[in-house]
Amino acid sequence: QVQLVESGGGLVQAGGSLRLSCAASGIIFRISAMGWYRQAPGKQRELVATITDPESTHYTDSVKGRFTISRDNAKATVYLQMNSLKPEDTAVYYCTAALSERLIDKGFGSWGQGTQVIVSS
Repeated sequence: QVQLVESGGGLVQAGGSLRLSCAASGIIFRISAMGWYRQAPGKQRELVATITDPESTHYTDSVKGRFTISRDNAKATVYLQMNSLKPEDTAVYYCTAALSERLIDKGFGSWGQGTQVIVSS
């Protein structure tokens, strides 16, 4: 059974930084595509970033240049470094894992429980 456990969320002022982590178990991590979604109150869940192995990354336009997704296969962990945070980045951030980036894009992966990020203005 796949387990994804996120951490690193919190409250930060606009312009600040946070690093989210997602520890995975129950999957062959090194061949999995990983991603981060977010869901703000009253909005649909939005794909933020994906990473495959070998490393190929993709980002939604609103976070390009500010967020960086990375992975550590030895630790079976994926990270989301978030810099220059804006109030509109406020959301619950979810880690997801699947065998392909296509499945990530369609929201058909396994999910973590989410971690709250609040950016104050």
